[in-house]
Amino acid sequence: MTDTLSQSQRSERMSRIRSKGSVSEMRLRRLIHGMGYRYRLHVRTLPGTPDLVFPSRKAVIFMHGCFWHRHQACLLARIPKSRVTFWREKLEANKRRDEENVKRLLELGWRVLVIWECQMQAKDLSDVSTIVREFLIEGTENKHDEIC
Repeated sequence: MTDTLSQSQRSERMSRIRSKGSVSEMRLRRLIHGMGYRYRLHVRTLPGTPDLVFPSRKAVIFMHGCFWHRHQACLLARIPKSRVTFWREKLEANKRRDEENVKRLLELGWRVLVIWECQMQAKDLSDVSTIVREFLIEGTENKHDEIC
């Protein structure tokens, strides 16, 4: 089965996806702010430019889009049917880069949590709230592997 969009239409659609301020990221930010936590946004001096940084807790949170960061077994992470080789290589490179950034953050003594786009699509975000609370308050170990 081929892609229903032409190459130029697909390119246009993909170019509109932004790395900052996505709907999922904004929901996560509102949730965490509502929990009473304060954070810094997109700190470029840290590996991977984490979405949310909690300097006093030496903790960072990445809000990963399931497609762009290859969330395992997630329906949102399907590779487009056109230019399959290009997309597979691009997305695998993204995943390798993410792994390297997490490794570097851990070496610098930071704790890392990854929240996935699909987690933020639920109406009830109590599960995400619990994960964040445990990570920030109770200092649970890093949660950067597949969480969903």
